[in-house]
Amino acid sequence: MENIIIVGCGSHAAELTDYIDYINKHSPTPKFNVKGLIDNTKSHYDHYAYQYEFLGTIDDHIVNPNMSYIMGIGNLEIRTKVFQEYKVKGAKFIGVIHPTALISKSAIIGEGTVISHNVSIGPKAEIGACNVINSRCTIGHDSKIGDNNFLSPQVVLGGFSKIGDNNLLGTNACLIPEIEVGNNNKIMAGMAVTNNVKDDETVFFRFKEKLVVRKEFIEKRSQD
Repeated sequence: MENIIIVGCGSHAAELTDYIDYINKHSPTPKFNVKGLIDNTKSHYDHYAYQYEFLGTIDDHIVNPNMSYIMGIGNLEIRTKVFQEYKVKGAKFIGVIHPTALISKSAIIGEGTVISHNVSIGPKAEIGACNVINSRCTIGHDSKIGDNNFLSPQVVLGGFSKIGDNNLLGTNACLIPEIEVGNNNKIMAGMAVTNNVKDDETVFFRFKEKLVVRKEFIEKRSQD
């Protein structure tokens, strides 16, 4: 059984504890022993009423070489900073893979990456370190994802697509096959990415159209 400390007490950490509880409950023997959580503010800890102990702040925490750490911070800038600082101090990060995820045997998953429930990861896909692949995401065959990306629920990556580092993809965003996305980008919710994205860009629709077809129009068309 792995002794772990969760870094962060916010909403992402709350989801992680649910995954861990599910894994322990559905395993022949429990796999994770949560020693507690750390965060620079205790308000999130109090809000989610964790059953695990609050161990103090991230800044003051002394890395324990006998523990494994799970990144529970959602904010990309903060999680990158903490991950790098803790690695220098000797922290060992592990990931969590929900049992309901369907992952090809030929896929590669990097250190500290979280794979949520009902995720699908295709053959020869490569996922780097400290990523969050949220619920119901689909990662197509031969896709490559760098480090420290946050894929929101139901993101779809077509086959042979490529994502760099530190990207945020909003809910229901989609990359068609062979599209490449660089680093430090924001792909907003619902975007269908059909062209390559470089670095430090935000992809969104400026205007959205809503089409309303009246019943009398449909009836008239059917009579013509």
